Amino acid sequence: MTEVYLLPVKTALIVFPLLAFLLFIPAAILTYRRHGVMAGWRTLSFYSFLFYSLTAFLMTVIPAPDRSTVDVCVKYAEMSHPQLVPGNTFSDIWKEADHRIGLGSLIVQNPATLMTLFNFALLLPLGMYLHYHFRRGFWVTSLIGFAASLFFEFTQYTGIWGIYECPYRLFDVDDLIVNTAGCMLGWRLARPLTRILPTLDSLDDAALARRPVPLGRRALALLVDVLLLPIFVLGATAAWYLLLDGSYILLGPILGYLAYFAGLPWLFGATPGKKLLLLALAGPDGRKPRLAPLLARAFVTGVLLSPFLVSPVLGLAAVERFGFGVGSAYDLMYRLVGLGESAPQLALLGLAITGGYTVLLLAFLITLWRHPRHHGLHERISGVHNVALPHKRAVAPEPVLVGR
Repeated sequence: MTEVYLLPVKTALIVFPLLAFLLFIPAAILTYRRHGVMAGWRTLSFYSFLFYSLTAFLMTVIPAPDRSTVDVCVKYAEMSHPQLVPGNTFSDIWKEADHRIGLGSLIVQNPATLMTLFNFALLLPLGMYLHYHFRRGFWVTSLIGFAASLFFEFTQYTGIWGIYECPYRLFDVDDLIVNTAGCMLGWRLARPLTRILPTLDSLDDAALARRPVPLGRRALALLVDVLLLPIFVLGATAAWYLLLDGSYILLGPILGYLAYFAGLPWLFGATPGKKLLLLALAGPDGRKPRLAPLLARAFVTGVLLSPFLVSPVLGLAAVERFGFGVGSAYDLMYRLVGLGESAPQLALLGLAITGGYTVLLLAFLITLWRHPRHHGLHERISGVHNVALPHKRAVAPEPVLVGR
């Protein structure tokens, strides 16, 4: 019996790292936009909630029968008829107790009672999370608990939404009642925690008071820009290549890069990544920076992002190498390095470039971290720095916890 409950937990432990990785960027973007900072306690609270939610869902579907060996429509034929009579659980408990009154027969050794207690506890943490982490009121929490329970029941009734031809677990209206009651009790039990523990909002405000523009927020904005940059640069490179038939092909990605990191901030005050993270660029006077400082900033940053600038040229060179072009970009690259096609020489060149790039990157990160305001060389040279725009919580009214 214990293995039935441990299997979903073991499965969640396997699936959770992948799910956390896939959700990290969107979750971080939403957190920074909502709260301005991704503090440690909020992050821990969110990912513990994610693990709990995954485990709770798996509890309702695992263990699942093997479709290749089990005909669920035959073996679990009684599950196709949902139990829609409220209070039927008491009849099941009395039946399992063999109509005897006693602590053991009614509670300790009664599988119907244990299952009811499990269903009651299943959504109890949800109520606590909704109160403390999401700051939802009592009635909103009750509705969310009911909706979550209804989702679980329909997942079971539909055979995990069509994966199985017939349900292998019972849709029980009593489960809806018990799950929702557990969620409501969880909300009530979280009230003492809100008096003892500091609120997540207060922790966020304290972190922002120490550093108004968190380094993680800037790093995430840069990551978004780096993900978008190859598309932008590749388009500029392709356009340049088509217009000039491959002449001076390296100018294509350089101009595309400068347009992205200098032109867009000059016109709109920020790159797309910074816009998404509610950041803007400002000069020493606090106003939108001029083009010349932005070009200086972009030039220094370009050394660190050079792999993303060279990649479109390498792509075009590879295409031409396999016979899809006249070979101009490919030949140009080898004329630039001046080493012909000697494999050892190219390998040494690659190692030298990789080593030099690694040293530069480490030096940049160390100086960035040691600066009192976490300003990098690109910011100190250009005088252009990041400023934080108001996050959503700062401009939105505080939620009211009804029944607190």
